[in-house]
Amino acid sequence: MARSKTGIIRRRRHKKVLKRAKGFWGTRSKLYRNAFQTLLNAATYEYRDRRNKKRDFRRLWIQRINAGARLHGMNYSTFMNGLKVAGVDLNRKVLADIAAREPETFKALVDTAKQAREGQKAA
Repeated sequence: MARSKTGIIRRRRHKKVLKRAKGFWGTRSKLYRNAFQTLLNAATYEYRDRRNKKRDFRRLWIQRINAGARLHGMNYSTFMNGLKVAGVDLNRKVLADIAAREPETFKALVDTAKQAREGQKAA
């Protein structure tokens, strides 16, 4: 029986890895072993940063909401508490977008939050 070698299979596997490693610097994109090791590290960063992205965006939205609320004499925590008491269910992403793009709508939300907090204190 003839000896079978992994020529075609190995070449295909290596080409797949080298294709994914395009754009890496130096031998990291040219040599299989270096490219494979770099891709393994890249995969861990990729996994980690998909989760960190959510964290970063939440922080950004909170900063934008806080800035919009402070323009109208409220801080972030009292504004969010007022919205909760008023029963306004808008997430931070939407609130940040409203604060940045529609200031008069955001002012109406701040007024709603203020009234709800005053009503809560009176009761």
